[in-house]
Amino acid sequence: MMPMQFVFLRRRDYVYIAFYLLRLAYYYDRLKPRPHDRRPGTWTPGAGVRSGARRRGGLRLKCRPMDKLPFALPVFEPGWVWLTGAGPGDPGLLTLHALHALRSCDVVLHDALVDNQVLALARPGAEVVYAGKRGGKPSTKQVDISVRMVQLARQGRRVLRLKGGDPFVFGRGAEEALALVAAGVHFRIIPGLTAGIGGLEYAGIPLTHRDTNEAVTFITGHNVDGHMPDRVDWDAIAHGSPVIVLYMALQHIGEIAARLIAGGRPGDEPVAIVSKATTLEQSVLVTTLAQCAEDVRRTRIGPPALIVVGNVVRLRAGLDWMSAVRGARLDPDPLHLRDADREAS
Repeated sequence: MMPMQFVFLRRRDYVYIAFYLLRLAYYYDRLKPRPHDRRPGTWTPGAGVRSGARRRGGLRLKCRPMDKLPFALPVFEPGWVWLTGAGPGDPGLLTLHALHALRSCDVVLHDALVDNQVLALARPGAEVVYAGKRGGKPSTKQVDISVRMVQLARQGRRVLRLKGGDPFVFGRGAEEALALVAAGVHFRIIPGLTAGIGGLEYAGIPLTHRDTNEAVTFITGHNVDGHMPDRVDWDAIAHGSPVIVLYMALQHIGEIAARLIAGGRPGDEPVAIVSKATTLEQSVLVTTLAQCAEDVRRTRIGPPALIVVGNVVRLRAGLDWMSAVRGARLDPDPLHLRDADREAS
């Protein structure tokens, strides 16, 4: 039998051992699983999605848990409905509150303009239900959507009503919120980036520039019945708003353009039509007020689309950052102000 040996450590050795033990405990705490955490891994967008959600073949996403934030996010309580804006399409444009809601909810009721990449961020096991409305296509009735939200909330479920853009900008979010008030259901409003701002910026078109405009008008392109809005004073808008942004107006673009020209807008005023803004399928058509309806028919550009009328469209020649990424050269003076200054001097 070997004699027992004792090893005597120096004080410095004890410090080293304590340091490595603390480091080991730190990494163990970081790596151990937690409820609702999605640790590194991949899945196909739409996995677990029910009731008509679309899939994109071959596209895979990787999702990691949110870093610890220096502030607290609100708790998504059972029996609550969160009316939430999903932004214009690109999932990177979601707010922190929207992402937190997706990872906390029991049910997602989403409309037609919410991208599948956004739906893929929902908590594992959450039910994802299509509750959208599209012009000219079979759609869920608004009253049925409101009734469904109330029913799910009364079942004690955490209901995420997810709407493209911002829920209170031509999204009928206020109607749904008032239905929840009438039913006595608690709710929270989470704003989203509306397409009339974010979508145009992805096209390189600013809403304002001090050399072009000091006002902007947002207009929906159809009323509740799907016809051209009949409560809009087109003459007043033609005279008073240097920049006009039209939502869901592609179907009536010819009539709207004619009304604006009759109200005094020049036929050669620049117009841009942005289709499927901020997504991989984004396309932009630059035309004029007099020619826009014909160009839409010729190019067959489709919805969902935004239409912007005004001289801010000219700034796209200098601010189309997405084309610049692909190698296009931008014009540093798209309004030709330097030429004008040289001529004046």
